[in-house]
Parts: sequence; structure tokens; C-alpha cells
Amino acid sequence: MKEEVAAELVPAATDSAPAFDLATSPERFINRELSWLHFNRRVLEEAANDAHPLLERVRFLSISANNLDEFFMVRVAGLKGQQRAGITIKSPDGLTPAEQLVRIGEAVTVLASDQQKRWRELRQMLAENGIVLVDGPDVSKKEKVFLEDHFLKHVFPLLTPLAIDPAHPFPFISNLGFTIALHLSRASDGKAMNALIRMPNKLDRFIRLPSADGAVRVSTLEQVIGLFIGRLFPGYVVKGQGAFRIIRDSEIEIEEEAEDLVREFETVLKRRRRGSVIRLELEAAMPVELRRFVQRALACADDEVFLVEGMLALNEMGQLNSFERPDLEFVPYNPRYPERVRDHAGDCFAAIRQKDLVIHHPYESFDVVVQFLQQAARDPDVVAIKQTLYRTSAESPIVRALVEAAEAGKSVTALIELKARFDEEANIRWSRALERAGAQVVYGFIELKTHAKLSMVVRREGGTLASYVHVGTGNYHPVTARIYTDLSFFTSDPVIAHDVARIFNYITGYAEPAELQKLAISPLTLRDRICEHIEQEIAHARAGRPAAIWMKDNSVVDPEIIDMLYEASCAGVQVDLVVRGICCLRPGLPGLSENIRVKSIVGRFLEHSRIYCFGGGHGLPHPKAAVYISSADMMPRNLDRRVEVLCPILNPTVHEQVLDQIMVANFKDNEQSWKLLPDGSSNRVRAAEGEEPFNAHKYFMTNPSLSGRGKSLKESSPRSLIRRLDRS
Repeated sequence: MKEEVAAELVPAATDSAPAFDLATSPERFINRELSWLHFNRRVLEEAANDAHPLLERVRFLSISANNLDEFFMVRVAGLKGQQRAGITIKSPDGLTPAEQLVRIGEAVTVLASDQQKRWRELRQMLAENGIVLVDGPDVSKKEKVFLEDHFLKHVFPLLTPLAIDPAHPFPFISNLGFTIALHLSRASDGKAMNALIRMPNKLDRFIRLPSADGAVRVSTLEQVIGLFIGRLFPGYVVKGQGAFRIIRDSEIEIEEEAEDLVREFETVLKRRRRGSVIRLELEAAMPVELRRFVQRALACADDEVFLVEGMLALNEMGQLNSFERPDLEFVPYNPRYPERVRDHAGDCFAAIRQKDLVIHHPYESFDVVVQFLQQAARDPDVVAIKQTLYRTSAESPIVRALVEAAEAGKSVTALIELKARFDEEANIRWSRALERAGAQVVYGFIELKTHAKLSMVVRREGGTLASYVHVGTGNYHPVTARIYTDLSFFTSDPVIAHDVARIFNYITGYAEPAELQKLAISPLTLRDRICEHIEQEIAHARAGRPAAIWMKDNSVVDPEIIDMLYEASCAGVQVDLVVRGICCLRPGLPGLSENIRVKSIVGRFLEHSRIYCFGGGHGLPHPKAAVYISSADMMPRNLDRRVEVLCPILNPTVHEQVLDQIMVANFKDNEQSWKLLPDGSSNRVRAAEGEEPFNAHKYFMTNPSLSGRGKSLKESSPRSLIRRLDRS
């Protein structure tokens, strides 16, 4: 039965041989940046997916646009920095920074154009469903009266009209700053003047117009300002106008010798707001001379200027979801609370002592993780808590529980990663609160990011100390835990607990653990552990035994890992990957990767969990297979420049849930999956004729997990996926 499952997952070989040397050519890799753009293309395509409610499709468009902004702020900014520095080192796929920027520019031009096309289609569909965006000239007289009153009361006081002349130089425009540029003529003498109106950051983009019949009619802030420019520049006539938006370099460079890391970050965050301009977006309707004026003032090269035929700042389209149209949104989903914890009257420690437990977010509630720490904070027998924090929420219940524990006199150690991009300010704020409460706050390594998700509670039990451990694939963030698919693994296994204690000592005291018994960590042993398993699968295949590798992660970039997977494929190992985002591996090429299949899942929830499975001579799935969860993707930064954890799953029930339920469901999905092609692009997977449609997200929303089921299994057993795969 298991062998049949594995056979069903093997990809068919393609007919065309690669036109490059398989072993040495850089062309065996897909460019990292272009692969990311292919991923963002998949996100955009969800905005055209009829299976999603209309406002959710608008949200996917907004996410795609926001993704692109961050791509420019970080990735393109980095390449431009290399180009300015004269760096010509080639990427693994053989492109210099300058060559990559050219390819990126070509791909982004098409992607941005398609975003605008999708927006025009969605705008029409919104209108057909009672949500109408009204341009300024199209508002009725009654609506204009309302808008004028709204403008004077809520907008006008926040605006500062800026004339641009020798006495009023062009102002600093902040990152993602949205601005209206004007060419004006004084009515009295015709004297020309250029001016700017910077859009306030704290105002909503969309303003709802009054409606007697309950219809939703809205106008944008920039349209409303355009209606009443005369209030801002009385005595002037508008000769030309147009909006523009800029994206600045937001990458952070840290002095490794910074003595006070917190103070250094506080300073750098202020500098981020003044990073160089990477992208200038101009409304295509803006007059040519006004465009040139803005471009010169911002010192932008021609290849940094993008004309937008449509609406700027599509990342803000998600605000349309605030107009209370539940019929156009996903039906709200309330995650299950694990029955096993409920069986123990909410006692997390008792549930974990019974046996290992995995919580599958967002299908199962993140409240269990919060409760685990809250219980530890209030339990008089708990003497110590150790916790890593990479990202968390603005009002974090995790941090509040740690503060409570510290104030209660427990030994609390919090490892806060200040280098978590775009969350640095929140992490600094939480570090101050924890220090005031008496916790030991550690900032980890200067040269490494601490990305591992670990929590450890030490408790007095029967005259000795017992440890309870949480290992996660995602962040301690209750908001993202409702939309990211992640795994929270709880265990009281003393060997794993001892390994976790050693890892905390490594982070806080720089003392490399002499030997971890079960866990592996980056940058010390994780890469080697993965490579050893791949080598073992190659040996099994060459000896004629079943050989298979399954991986689920966000990115596959590391050249060494990719080359080893190519070697495994050539040896006959069946390799199946579920990669949400970047994949630099070319699947399905004869003589290189004909035994490798890669798919990507993009749907209601963001795939985020990392799972690594190796058949061990038995094929997959199999009870004796090696199964791991991890915080690490297969990227050089995760394997070499971060502190990450790879944790084995040894409990049979948890093992079955991760391998036979979660992984098999991901492979079985044919409603929100994409098949990656050798050139890096992808095709949407559709159910074959006679094949039953299967949506992995819906399956997990409607079926209980295995390890968290408790006594309820007798009444609510999950559907078997293995049998369904055997029949296909």
C-alpha cells in the first residue's frame, strides 16, 4: 500500500533534454529573484480565482502589491547597492547584479501591468455587487456637499500645501509616501509654480459616501483632495497634476562591533526612513514636465521610474474589506481547541505528560501556546521559563505571560531577536518591558539571527525537575497564527528538553553544545543532518531499496542542497517538494531531475510550516520514516547564518499526523496547487477527469487532528488519506 502511494507521487519525465551541462552549468539553477516573482504571480492569480469570494480576491491583489513593495525595499535595494559598489560577482545561476536588475525590471513591468488589469476587472465586479468606486468628477451634487464638509473637518487640517521654489526646497518624502504633484498658475498674473500635497499616513484611503438604500459608494482620498485643491491654493489655477509614490531602500546594515545593540537599532530605524529611492511610481496621466520635475527632485534614474496606468498603492485595496459585506468574504473560521488538553481540564502540562502533542495552526487554536505559558507563569511549582521571540504581536499575550512570570519571581530568560525585519521596533519595546519586570533579556548573536522557535518550562515535580518544551515552525504571534499554517510541537521528552537547554545556553553564552542527541541546529549541525539523510536515501536507491524524500518549506535556494537532490534524483530517489515561494531547483529535466516534482500551494491560508521526511529504506509514507519539523527553509541564510532548529518527530501518533495526514493532504490537493515547471514558471493544478476535487485547507478545517484528538476520536475520526491515494 505504502509503495503504491509513493509511486503515485512520482512525476513523469519530460521529453526535452536540457541544453546545458547538467553537472556544472549555472543554468541548472533558477534565479532566486525571478523565482520569487513567479511566486508573487501565483498570489496575483488568486485574485482571478472564481472559487474565492470577491473581497478575498481583492485581498489577494492587495497582498501581491504589498509583496512587490517589500521586494523592492529589500531585494532590489540590495542588488542596486551591489551595482553601485561595482560588484560583479555572479549569482548561482550565473547573473551579475546588473543583469539580474534588467531581468527583474522586465518581469516587474509585466506583473505590475497585470495587477492593474486585474484591478480594473475587480472594480467592475465590485460595482456589479454594490460596491462602487466613484471618481471625483462623477460624484453627485449631494455627495459633493458631503465630501466638502468631510474634507474641511477631517482632511484639510492635516494637509500642508507645499510650494516648491528656492525658498521652499523639495521636501523629504518618506518611504511609501503618496504625494500629489501640481503645476499651478497664479490667476492674477499667470506666474507658474510647482507644488506638492503629501497624503497623511493616518487617514483611510477610502471615504464612504452617504447612501439612502444601503449601497456602498466610496471615493479615494486623492480624488477628494483633487476636488478641493482650490481650498489649499486659493488664487491659483491648476494647469497639471498627478500623484506619485516612492519606495525607498529599507535594508538595514548593522555595525557588528556595536556595543549597545538596542541603541544601534533605534538609530538605524530612524535612518531607514531616509533610505535612497529605489522605485518611483508616477500616474501615467501626469504631464511630462511635471514628471521630469519630480524625477529630478528625487534623483531617480530612468530605470527607477514606472508609469502606472491605473491606481497607485494597490497594497491598500485590502481596506475595502472594512465595508461589512460578509457575503463577499470567506466564512469566518473558528479554530478547534485540542480535545486532549480539554480532556485534562485545560492542564497543558498533564496533556503533554500523557504523550507528545502537535497543534496544527490555524486549524487548531494558538490559545494552547498562550495557555501553556500563562499556566507556567501562575503555577507555583514552575521555577524557570526560557523563550525565543522572533516576531510577536503589538499586544502580545506571550510577552505579558513572561512579564507576569518574572514579576512572580520566576527565572525568566527571553531571547529577543532585534534583527527580525520590519518588527525591530516592536521587539525593542517588548525588551524594555521584560527588563523592567525583572526578566533576563538576551539579544542573541550579532552576526546571526536567532530564528528558532523554542519555549522551555522547568517545573518541580516529586522532588526533581521536569522540563516541558515547545518547538514551533512559526512565530509566537497570535495574529499570524490565524492565517499561517504552522506546527506547534509539545513534549516532555527529557532528551529533547536537554537538547533545548543546551541550545539556549549556546544562544545566551556562546558555548557551542558539545553534542545534541536528537535535535540539530544551524549553523552547526542542521545542514549536515539533512545532507546525511539525502546521502542515505541515495544509498538505499542504489542498493535497490525504496528511496524517497518529501520536503515542505517556504523556499529551496541552497545550491548544495539542490545539487544533492539532483544527485538523489539521478540515483532513482523519488523526491517530492511542496515549496510555497522561491524554488531555484529545476524539476522534471531528464538526466538531472526527472524524479523530482515540485508543487506550490496558495490559498486561504499562508503555507508556512517546514517538514522534512526521509524514507530510510522503506519509502514514503512509512511508520519507520525519519520525520522532522523545523524553523528553517533550505536557504543559505537559514543553514549558515541563523540559529535554527530541526526537531525529530518520534511519537507514533504525531508521526502519523505529520506524515500521513499533513504531508499526504498537501500532495493530494488539486484545488489550490501549482505545478512548478523547469523554467521556474508554474501551471495551476486541476482535477483530472474522474478525479475527486481535494482542497487541503478545507480538509483540515473539517477533520480533527490525530495527536490532539483526545477521547473524541471515537466520535470524530479524521478521514484516511492514504486509502484515498491508493485508489487514485
